Amino acid sequence: MTSTLQPAQATEAVKRPGRWLALSVLVLAVLLVAVDATVLGLATPYISEDLHPSGTQLLWIGDVYSFVIAGLLVSMGSLGDRIGRKRILLGGATAFGALSVLNAYATTPELMIMARALLGVAGATLMPATLALIRNIFHDARERSLAVGVWGATASAGTAVGPIAGGFLLEHFWWGSVFLINLPVMAVLVLVGIRTLPESRNPRPGPWDLSSVLLSLVGMIALVYAVKEAATHGVTGTSLGTGLLGAAALYGFVRRQLTMPVPLLDMRLFRRRGFSGAVLADLLTVLGMSGLVFFLSQYLQLVQGRRPFEAGLAELPAAVGAVAAGLVAGRAARRFSVRTVVSGGLAAVGIALAALTTLGQSTGYPVLGAALLVVGVGAGFSFTVTADVILSSVPKDEAGAASAVSETAYELGAALGIALLGSIVTGVYRGFTGPAGTPAGTHESLGAAVETAADLPPHQAEALLTAARDSFVHGLHLASAAGSAVLLAAAAVSWLLLKNQKLDSAG
Repeated sequence: MTSTLQPAQATEAVKRPGRWLALSVLVLAVLLVAVDATVLGLATPYISEDLHPSGTQLLWIGDVYSFVIAGLLVSMGSLGDRIGRKRILLGGATAFGALSVLNAYATTPELMIMARALLGVAGATLMPATLALIRNIFHDARERSLAVGVWGATASAGTAVGPIAGGFLLEHFWWGSVFLINLPVMAVLVLVGIRTLPESRNPRPGPWDLSSVLLSLVGMIALVYAVKEAATHGVTGTSLGTGLLGAAALYGFVRRQLTMPVPLLDMRLFRRRGFSGAVLADLLTVLGMSGLVFFLSQYLQLVQGRRPFEAGLAELPAAVGAVAAGLVAGRAARRFSVRTVVSGGLAAVGIALAALTTLGQSTGYPVLGAALLVVGVGAGFSFTVTADVILSSVPKDEAGAASAVSETAYELGAALGIALLGSIVTGVYRGFTGPAGTPAGTHESLGAAVETAADLPPHQAEALLTAARDSFVHGLHLASAAGSAVLLAAAAVSWLLLKNQKLDSAG
């Protein structure tokens, strides 16, 4: 692959002073989003106890953020290319902090769902802008690989910081405090970013087409909603109609992009096998992992009885593995090949997920910890290399839109994973048979069963909890098996599509 920059430009970029300080600001934005995503899973039992959401509402609280962000990422990435990536990043970070307060003080399930959706609007501005700015700050290929590795490692570190910090807060304060930890990070990001980040934009941006924005938003949200409804309730007239609406809107979006002189998203990018392979690998990987991860915190707390802080520490090996792998992924891909590193990483994650089908109520931590470590290492290698492939596939002026495609695959995979794998866990759980007189509400969620058991006589409470936990763990087994199959399929697809793909070796 050849560089899209002239050598003089690359030399000037390499010598730009303060580029690593600018990178530290960008990774704060990544940390902001990663922490927010992970603390939600840890706080779910407390949200269930306080707000009393139904099982369906609980899933919406978990995945509406991803629905909205998936629908807006391409539009926001393209908007950043047009009005300035620094401007949209700092504005989005400010809104993200303000909306975190709304999440913290939500008083009903409906308000919580709305607050999560609005947070998705703000979050859609952050991730594409960070990667696009990395593409414009680091033109040297090897420095860019390291910068992308640091970017990915920080996202992984956020998955560790979130549960640990969240666990500490949940043991000392109310559940809303886990959202308020966004505020100091946002404040540092904005204040330092104003001074250190360079502004960049597409010099020939074209108009920001509102029709394309609406088609993208309607198409993504409708399609994901249809999959979620079909997974939960089977194929119905509503899910089928919504799915057709989403498909029609996305078809209209693609057609419109192909006819516009300056499209919101250049669809010709998908003609490049490496670009398409990297995007598809990201989507399948997150789909196979996210639904399971969403319920893992509930397993640690509600099945094994761990306190929130302990549950956060228990998830640490995944982040440690991802950080370590992300920092060396670019070097490994240059030495062994892109497809070897990506496919090998995905296969390792698939095998680790298969190992989780052996979990029981009393499974010792070494089994879970080892599996999470392998998941982190495999995902760290894969995500870092695919992000580098996507960034190096496009001219720097289109970095925002290309980064948005990568992030859209990530968020769409998260939404679909929670919808499909989460629905497997929920569907299996609802089928458990409790002792006589068990309230119907206990079948909505494991948190509801634990809360109900606290008010029952000891023998009846023990029978209820045993039945509910057994059913929940069985659902986790099936979700783990499904996730493993998806990851192994993703490894095979990546091996085929990333053939002969290479990372740049020079600026």
